[in-house]
Amino acid sequence: MLSHLHISNFAIVRALELDWQQGMTSITGETGAGKSIALDALALCLGERAEASMVRPGADKADIVASFDVSQLPAAQQWLEQQDLAMGQECIIRRVISSEGRSRGYINGVQVPAQQLKALGQHLLSIHGQHAHQLLLKPDYQRQLLDAFANHNNSLQHTKQHWQQWQQLKREQQQLQQACQQREAQQQLLEYQVAELDQFAPGEQEFTELEAEHSRLSHGQQLLCDSQSALAQLYDSDDTTIYQALSSTCQQLEQLAGLDSSLTPVQQMLAEALVQVEEASRELRHYSEKLELDPERLQLVDERMSQWLQLSRKHQISEHELYQQHQELSEQLQALSRDDARLDELALQLQQAEHDYQQSAAILTEQRQSAAEKLSAMISQSMHELSMHNGQFRIEVSPQPLDKASALGLDKIEFLVCTNPGQPLQPLHKVASGGELSRISLAVQVILADQITTPTLIFDEVDVGISGPVAAGVGRLLRQLGERCQVICITHLPQVASQGHQQLFVEKYTDGIATETRIRNLSDEERVSEIARLLAGENISASALANARELLCAP
Repeated sequence: MLSHLHISNFAIVRALELDWQQGMTSITGETGAGKSIALDALALCLGERAEASMVRPGADKADIVASFDVSQLPAAQQWLEQQDLAMGQECIIRRVISSEGRSRGYINGVQVPAQQLKALGQHLLSIHGQHAHQLLLKPDYQRQLLDAFANHNNSLQHTKQHWQQWQQLKREQQQLQQACQQREAQQQLLEYQVAELDQFAPGEQEFTELEAEHSRLSHGQQLLCDSQSALAQLYDSDDTTIYQALSSTCQQLEQLAGLDSSLTPVQQMLAEALVQVEEASRELRHYSEKLELDPERLQLVDERMSQWLQLSRKHQISEHELYQQHQELSEQLQALSRDDARLDELALQLQQAEHDYQQSAAILTEQRQSAAEKLSAMISQSMHELSMHNGQFRIEVSPQPLDKASALGLDKIEFLVCTNPGQPLQPLHKVASGGELSRISLAVQVILADQITTPTLIFDEVDVGISGPVAAGVGRLLRQLGERCQVICITHLPQVASQGHQQLFVEKYTDGIATETRIRNLSDEERVSEIARLLAGENISASALANARELLCAP
């Protein structure tokens, strides 16, 4: 709950310190005194947009600090722990606004963005403005109220998840179907290209090997003659060969090494060279004996290379890229084939996803219908307590066709009301007057606040447009709510103000140069005078004071 509020240089407030109590707190004061300033300051603390005009004229900044007791608020504690902002059982929120309009927010001394202030604020308090009843006419808001009362977040989440899965599959199917329509010509071309390349069957290193073989075959005669000539020079000639000359030299050095050992390394090198020449001669002989002139093979290789080059030009790639092109085109064709299979698979998955969504939505419908029956009875009862004795209220939950499905389910939710006997139930916006709508809205807010156990509820003149016995009923309703949670109510009605467990008075001072708003806690006697003022105006009579005491003592 809200425990303390400090305001400095905000609007027409110079400095303000307020301690807040459990129960219902009434806030009263003259029109224009600034009764909503404390609530505006709280809204800023909880992430509302800041403006330079909010800073008191002449001040360099406005400073607002709100302290909350979160010992009984597990949701707020969990959020603070998840954000690493927890500080025991207290939470201190601060908002500083400069005269230039820049603002900074803090949670327990740590600077945070406004989005985090808003996220935390949802767990701390709820503000209901004087025009909140207009929201009651909006279908989306009606659904939100019913879902909040039903408190079926798990069902809502499951329905949303099934909806998202269903829609994702539908989008994938549409994309594939569009691709299929566009790819027919592409598929025909791919099938032709892949079939042609399959028939040709290029190998990964084949073209390099073909080039080498073609070179060898086309120069076969030269290779044969030159290799035989080289062999003759090395070893096989009748004349002196390289091997013979090297052998003779090696023998001479062997003799010389016997006379001078320093020649031994040279002799050994020549001996090794002699072995290498002999080995090279054997290899060269083997090569020339194996070498064949094969015009037919040359023709085949030449034709294969010609086809290879022709296909490369056809695909506008280099000869060495043909193998990779074949692999890529084959993969593209396979991918198109997989799309066909995926479409068949998607049809089954879509059928299952639609079934899952409908099941989840049906459960949500049942829960809404059950909650609608209970909430309708509770609102009807509250309407009777608020002097709408013949009023009837009903929430109609109607499942819609599948083509109107959404992540929120299949239901059309409509608030129906009857305020006069003998009249049929009709949509809220067609029947309720402004005052009736305000009372119904207040009843809904009080009931829902009780159901969802909001820790602090703030009502900003939600009693506009009502008076007399109706105002007394509103006051009793708010006091009952104050028995279960913290209620702060700005009001101009004595019947409502008198129901508060405590009362604050807002007053405005001016010295002719500057204006300042102050808020103070009223004593019991001061409350009598203030209630009497609300009853009779500035001329407070003895009967007004007596009436005020009677209101304050009323149960």
